[in-house]
Amino acid sequence: MKLSIGKRRRPSLERKKAMFGWLFIAPWLIGFLLLMAVPLVRSLLFSISHLSLTETGYKLSSVGFENYTKAFTVDPNFNRLLIEATMNMLANVPLIIFFSLFSAVLLSQKFRGRMLARAIFFLPVVLASGVIQGIDSSNYLAQMLGDVASSVEGNFSGLRSMGLRSLLIEMGMSGDIIFYLTSAVDRIYYIVAASGVQILIFLAGLQSISPSLYEASKIEGATGYEAFWKITFPMMSPLILTNTVYTVVDSFTNNGVTGYIHRMAFRENNFGLSSAMSWAYFLIVSIMLGACVYFISKRVFYYD
Repeated sequence: MKLSIGKRRRPSLERKKAMFGWLFIAPWLIGFLLLMAVPLVRSLLFSISHLSLTETGYKLSSVGFENYTKAFTVDPNFNRLLIEATMNMLANVPLIIFFSLFSAVLLSQKFRGRMLARAIFFLPVVLASGVIQGIDSSNYLAQMLGDVASSVEGNFSGLRSMGLRSLLIEMGMSGDIIFYLTSAVDRIYYIVAASGVQILIFLAGLQSISPSLYEASKIEGATGYEAFWKITFPMMSPLILTNTVYTVVDSFTNNGVTGYIHRMAFRENNFGLSSAMSWAYFLIVSIMLGACVYFISKRVFYYD
């Protein structure tokens, strides 16, 4: 009887998938440990301390949760800005997801100039990058882009004055729906500018759907409307979850709250209160993300 000594056991398929998963997140994990872990811990210490500058650096004196109490009960702007950011997120995220999915379905069709149309929809993402925003205000290109953006916003917001509200009232819609739709028209430029990445993600997902599914549905007599709701929409549901998470995070990264926290730290030199606001803001955003993932993931369809 022969004994196989030192013979390694081959890893199972699930173990291989787990190893590839860790390999996939390794760059982020290494970057987090080297670049972000220490600042996060230090900001947490700042949030429960009072920071005073000294000749050799700074000195921390513990104050407990005093900074958090000031942020929510004493500071006159933090609660207001937080509520405004939350309401804007709740109003804009469904519009951005709907518009990006609708645009991706249209751009996935075969027509002449399709690549140019895709580039045009992604152009606002490039224009909103730090390189373009860093152009000097006296530069002609920056001035031209600003004039175009202002004119586009003015033209779109003028649509409401052309009878949209009265038309919706005549249709018998409620006041809340009318206000939401008219405000969506006013924000159409922002919605288009914030949908570039989501459109690309939906386009990638649409191209991964097997054409045989549409061919079989067509043979069975399904219309284009039925094919969308029975095939396209369920197959896109995992990407709807992905884009929702991305859009929620994107809406909270650059708003009045983040600007106010930055001003509190680097203009008023109140690092303790600023750190407390940052951690409170982080926890609130995390709770909202968890709620979105929990409710949307129940409707997600995964095709095997």
